[in-house]
This record gives sequence, C-alpha cells and structure tokens, in this order.
Amino acid sequence: MSVFSAAPVAIVGAGLAGLSCAQALQAAGVPVQLFEKSRGPAGRMSTRRGEGWQCDHGAQYFTARDPEFRAELARWQAAGVAAPWQPRLRVFGPQPEARGAGETERFVGLPQMTAPARWLAQSLPVQLQATVQGLQRRADGAWQLQLAEAEHQALATQAFAAVLLAVPAPQAVPLLAGHSETLRARAAAARMRGSWALMLHYEQALGLDFDAAFVNQGPLRWVARDSSKPGRALAGVAETWLLHAEAEWSEANLELTPEQASEPLLAAFAALGGRAPDQLAVHRWRYADSAPPLDLGCDWDATAGLGLCGDWLMGGKVEGAWRSGRALAQAFLQSRG
Repeated sequence: MSVFSAAPVAIVGAGLAGLSCAQALQAAGVPVQLFEKSRGPAGRMSTRRGEGWQCDHGAQYFTARDPEFRAELARWQAAGVAAPWQPRLRVFGPQPEARGAGETERFVGLPQMTAPARWLAQSLPVQLQATVQGLQRRADGAWQLQLAEAEHQALATQAFAAVLLAVPAPQAVPLLAGHSETLRARAAAARMRGSWALMLHYEQALGLDFDAAFVNQGPLRWVARDSSKPGRALAGVAETWLLHAEAEWSEANLELTPEQASEPLLAAFAALGGRAPDQLAVHRWRYADSAPPLDLGCDWDATAGLGLCGDWLMGGKVEGAWRSGRALAQAFLQSRG
C-alpha cells in the first residue's frame, strides 16, 4: 500500500456511509474521490420534488444514540441542516412499537432529508452520474474503475490506492467477483428487501389526528405527514403524506406497475382516515433494507485493498450508515500503519 501512498482512495456511493468514510479519510490527510451514479448525493436519505411540493420518500427520520454520531449531529444542527421532529405518533394493529414510541428522540434533515448529505458533500470531491461497472487491478497493484458514461472515461485511467464500496450488498457482488472472495461472499449472503413508496399531495388538509403512524397490519408499514416536519412549509401546499409499504408485501409485489402497487396501499391509507390524493408520485426502492441487518460495522480486505461499508453492515439505520463509513475509514488507516 505504501507504493500508492499519494494515490487517492476511490469510494463508490455517495450516500451517508460513503460520505462519512470520505470525510474521515480526508480529515486524516488521505485524498479521496467519490463516485455516485445518481444526480445528487444522499442515497436513501432522499427527497422527491414536484411542482410546488416536496416529500422525503426514503429514510423518514433518524435517531442518534452513539456519542460520536451525536457529536456529528450537533455539527449538522449548528449548520442548519438537521432538526428534531416531534410528530403526533400512532400505532395501528398489534403494537410492539407502542412501548416508549413517544419517548424516542427523532431528527430529520432540514429543509429536506437530503440536506445533511449535501452539506457533507460540499467539502468532498464527488463525481455525480458516474456509474462504476467494474474494477480492474493493475500489475503494479493499483486499482482502476470501469465507468459506464463516456464523459467520465478520463477518470477510468486514474490509479487508486484502494476501492471502498458504499453501496447495497447486491450491487457490490458483481464488482467484487474475481477480486475478493471474502468480501463477495459477505455481500452475497446479505438479504436486502425492496419497498414501495407513495408520495401524496393534498390541496386540502386531511384533518387526521396524527402526523405519523406505524402500521402493523396489511400492506402498509409506515405513514407520515411529511409537511409536519420542520422547514417543510411551502406556499400553497396544504399537506404532503408519505406511505411506505411493508417489506415482505413489497418483495412479493416488487414487479407490479406503479399503478398496480398504489391501489392496495391507497386503500389501506383510506382505512386509516386518508383519501385519494390530488397528486400522486410512486417510487420503488429495489434495496430498501436488509433482513436481518448485520452488526459487523464494515468489512475490509487489506490484501486486496477493497472494503465494504453501509447501513446493511451496521444495524440498517441512518446512524448505522454513518458509523459504518467511519469504521471502514479506520480499518483502512490502521492497515496503512
């Protein structure tokens, strides 16, 4: 690794895990380059924007229990990109989440869930709309990336000291094949599930007596009045709601059309007091969560110079994603001595 001490580290994925990893490495003096296939950073801390409305359609909120993550959250709050959210919470159906649910301290990005990731990305080199299709190990031990987009081919000749994958497990498997059987097997063994997300825009308020609810029966798992979150007030917008489908229902119905998937979810929301929206947007998350999430923190192959991080390796939550990225950065730094 010392031969490439001046070469940057490639980080594939600019969700919170990748950004956290890059932040820690850069603070330690290690040059980094992030590659993100989407139009912006944040991963599943995502917000959909429409004409005159917005809605967080990925992660809905996050908690902060780890002292280091609480310190990071304090930085986000000081920068104005995160704030507490105290919704009126209900639980429908059997109620395992009801005990202590109102006592949980919840936070959201401000003024949308993408804000913390975008704030972190401002100080990091992130190449957007860059799809990594493969990895190539050179004879001298350096790594090169195979990129799908023609406009990024100049980056394909760059040498990297290591490649750290901050992507869902199924996306990591083909990249690792032939390079690290240990990491490939780890990623292949992880089970990640999809989820349907519906974003509902209303010109007239629904008047429901809750802002969010766990739904423990039927096809729904979570509903939230997105417009109740801090900083979401928009002129002319009455309410925006988010519906998340239950994971196993989503897996069984992942190949439905958006119209087919929406019908039973809207019917389930109507049973809770909702009604048909004035505008509707639908998103299918192919890899929404892992069942069960692992508690490894990260995985690092020092011989190959390859690593894995992501929420699926540490508890499956926003906090876990940030901690996993930090853990991989630490493993890399320790291997360099």
